[in-house]
Amino acid sequence: MEATLSATTPLAERAKVLVPLLDTHAPYGDEHSLLAPEVIDAYNEAGLLKMWVPEDLGGFELGPLDSLEVLALTAYGDPSAGWVQMAASLAIGTAGSYLGETAIKELFGNGRCPVIAGQGTAPGKAKSVDGGYLLTGSWSFASGLRHGDHIHTLGIIGETGEARIFVVPVEKAELFLDSWDVMGLRGTGSIDYTITDAFVPEDYTHFAFTREPLHGGSLYHLGIIGIAVVCHSGWAMGVGRRLLDELSELVRTKKGRPGSLIDTDAFRTDLAKTEARFRAAGAFVREAWADVEASVAAGQEITVRQDTLIRIALGNITDALAGVANFVYLSGGTTALRKGSPIERLVRDVHAGTQHITSGPGMWRAAGEELAGGAGGKQWVLLDLVEVEAPA
Repeated sequence: MEATLSATTPLAERAKVLVPLLDTHAPYGDEHSLLAPEVIDAYNEAGLLKMWVPEDLGGFELGPLDSLEVLALTAYGDPSAGWVQMAASLAIGTAGSYLGETAIKELFGNGRCPVIAGQGTAPGKAKSVDGGYLLTGSWSFASGLRHGDHIHTLGIIGETGEARIFVVPVEKAELFLDSWDVMGLRGTGSIDYTITDAFVPEDYTHFAFTREPLHGGSLYHLGIIGIAVVCHSGWAMGVGRRLLDELSELVRTKKGRPGSLIDTDAFRTDLAKTEARFRAAGAFVREAWADVEASVAAGQEITVRQDTLIRIALGNITDALAGVANFVYLSGGTTALRKGSPIERLVRDVHAGTQHITSGPGMWRAAGEELAGGAGGKQWVLLDLVEVEAPA
């Protein structure tokens, strides 16, 4: 499988070269609930997990628009492989930007690069102690955790109510290796885990909603949630394109067969409309992110409206992806139904990926409130609009 997507940067070129390998090993991930060793080796060799590591720590520090291209390519090759690449890159890159200097030296010193994965939405509990925190909690859907050596996890400080991200070695957690029993995205290995009274030094934590980098430049002013929106947008763009390409290949092989749906005018009309809607959704993503990227590069804080638009662009491309998946599945007939068919696996992966909270009902409600002018004095924090205290 050769990607039809473009690659205009060196890292995107590396991702495009890997597409056939990701495609070849996708069935392994689907069967074993983690990516094949060959995929992880290829990611490490190509440096794809350093996509958002600050340049001064040996990474690429890739901007949002260029990142969308890379993410689309890995997701095109295999949605599970693309998911792991985006989730790990997010956790690794933000750790490199926001953690304290002791952690940076130990994790990234001498050219090293950790593999960090985990759960950044549901929180655990933390207690302040001398030099750091004691962290306890239970988490599910830890994206890519079976591939990680450190865990990126959210906790709330009991004394203050502050939300912080903790970076913890995997050996401090109990991992439930058989817990990832799901319909789609099986290869991500997004297992459950618990942590009990693990000591986490201060330098291995940071404020969950920080937009102030200690390393790196304008990219990190987006904060974790901003970069996460890039993640899921690029993933949706790649998987949708792959599904439409699979359908095109199926049309070529089935054309002219008696009773074939794909020879009808109705199919051709719906195909053209589906293609148009998906491309329009991708164009909205690029438009919204081009505006945001220009603002942060100029040293400006993004506005509430810009923040709204990148979020609804993600929701829109996610909805478009779901429409593509349903159309391709129904058009594919029994070919799409059979286990082992790329379409069958891709459709399952889509229905897993579209469950993510970043494009859920709460986001749409809050975005509508802001667009209607009812969010004065509010700003986006994590997944909702919240009141901002006026300066004293």
